[in-house]
Amino acid sequence: MNKELSTVLPVAPTRGRLRPLGLDEVRITGGFWAARRHVNATVSLDHCRDWMERVGWTGNFRAAVEGRIQHDRRGREFADSDVYKLLEAMSWETGGDVDPALTEAIAAAQEPDGYLNTAYGRPGQQPRYSDLAWGHELYCYGHLIQAGVAQARARGEGELTKIARRAADHVCALFDARGNQGVCGHPEIETALVELARLTGEQRYLDQAALFIDRRGRGTLGDGEFGRAYHQDDMPVRKATVLRGHAVRALYLAAGAVDVAVETGDEDLLAAVGRQWETAVARRTYLTGGMGSHHRDESFGDDFVLPPDRAYAETCAGVASVMLSWRLLLATGESRFADLAERTLFNVVATSPAEDGRSFFYSNTLHRRRRGTVPAADVQIPRAESSLRAPWFAVSCCPTNVARTLALLPGYLATTDDHGLQLHQYADAEITTGGIALRIRTDYPSDGRVSVRVARSPDHPWTLSLRVPAWAAGATAWLVDPDGGRREVTPGMAEVTRVFRPGDETVLELPVRPRWLGADPRVDAIRGTAAVQRGPLVYCAESVDLPHGHEVDAVRVDASAPPEERADGSVAVAGEISVPGDRPWPYPPYDAPPTAGDRTGIVLVPYHSWANRGPSTMRVWLPTVDSAP
Repeated sequence: MNKELSTVLPVAPTRGRLRPLGLDEVRITGGFWAARRHVNATVSLDHCRDWMERVGWTGNFRAAVEGRIQHDRRGREFADSDVYKLLEAMSWETGGDVDPALTEAIAAAQEPDGYLNTAYGRPGQQPRYSDLAWGHELYCYGHLIQAGVAQARARGEGELTKIARRAADHVCALFDARGNQGVCGHPEIETALVELARLTGEQRYLDQAALFIDRRGRGTLGDGEFGRAYHQDDMPVRKATVLRGHAVRALYLAAGAVDVAVETGDEDLLAAVGRQWETAVARRTYLTGGMGSHHRDESFGDDFVLPPDRAYAETCAGVASVMLSWRLLLATGESRFADLAERTLFNVVATSPAEDGRSFFYSNTLHRRRRGTVPAADVQIPRAESSLRAPWFAVSCCPTNVARTLALLPGYLATTDDHGLQLHQYADAEITTGGIALRIRTDYPSDGRVSVRVARSPDHPWTLSLRVPAWAAGATAWLVDPDGGRREVTPGMAEVTRVFRPGDETVLELPVRPRWLGADPRVDAIRGTAAVQRGPLVYCAESVDLPHGHEVDAVRVDASAPPEERADGSVAVAGEISVPGDRPWPYPPYDAPPTAGDRTGIVLVPYHSWANRGPSTMRVWLPTVDSAP
């Protein structure tokens, strides 16, 4: 389907298998994601803005201009980046109408040569670029540039866009092929520079992004506390076979590499990132789609080292994973990338914010052994393992990352190509693009029925493609075409090709009933357990649903009995609650009979909803009756 790209695009590749639709072409009108986007727009954006004012992060720009930054700067060295992520979210949400006073303060803090950072370069501070491994200056530019691109795409070039371009020009002048040969310890600028090149048509931005990708892995950042792999500086991107090191850094770098590969036609680079994604998904990814099992360095663990109670699965890593999957989908057209994006959106991104939009998870454990404590509403807390969601963190990259992801979410739903239109994520929505208007009605993921009704269509044949998720394997999914023909479809893309007329309806019926899942036996930490998934949603046991006084570690389930849906969206499974008595030695003979438990029905709830009802313990992978000692 021939069509010019929309201007309101978070990602706008000039080539690739699929073309994305913009925020002006897709409108989410109801259901799961509409509710969360409404809370994000009406509560979370203001919440983030208020907290940044309270803790002084926005004030850093004014302090820099007024010459008091040495004494008055607040926040970590990368605090500027969270201000920029919020401005990006505001641009997508409001059509580029961002806070003018804040933009003016940022503009005033920018140096004449384009340098802009409140943590370095002024009297009493470390010199510019004196700590590329940990300073995050280029990282901050990346989020600034993305905010500037968002404003330009949403409303045309504004002051924020001009600030971003000056910063990008400064980077290109200083870090070009003849200049500073370093890279940033935290990849991010690469995706931003490519998007700026797409926006402006300026080749130098793309060239600089490609330089940063090719320089990575040369050991320029040093060994550091966590080793070179932490910064993905242990080997060139093209030679790596798996995502490794700090999870967010690895995923941002991979996303930038895909952008460079697509724009330069570098098939070898694209294939290398594809292999890294495949291995990481097969060996280093949690059931929820979460990535990163190390708390100390926020990193990927070794293959199959995925302990649920030590899952870090940072929210930002979930956001970055969706970014990478989306780029790979656009480049290749392969539905498996949309499958992982769906899993991660529903079970990581949607899990982070509380229902009221005023507190967030930083990390996303799959097993909470102790009930958490309610954080004070007016105190920022250190980033920490999941307990309860907190209103703000000393490192608050995750709330702003969630905010911008929910703001641009309609852009992840659909694409076009020369043959038609593809639906990758399902939500109650309206799509209008290139002579086609569609009305999508669904209560997905609560219900598996997705109705696509044509309101307008060209008078020639085209293909409507609907993704059948990988989780539907082993069950039956049906596609009903406008003539009433009903056929079974398998995971991948289900297609209908015809001359569509207004009123034509295509219906996809997905088997969202709950089912038991096991695990690869190489994942030592969850042998002898089972988990429940319903459609794309992972479920968990939460102590608030158990008899008074019991915690989730007392639960054992009977995975031979099918889980049963309940009207409220929860799932009931058979099992027992057993609390073994104390022993003087905790290792009985292998053939000792298990402790008998009280047989009972156990209620499971969607994982994304846990901890919204107060302090609780929680478990995704549940020991089975026949495996517990």
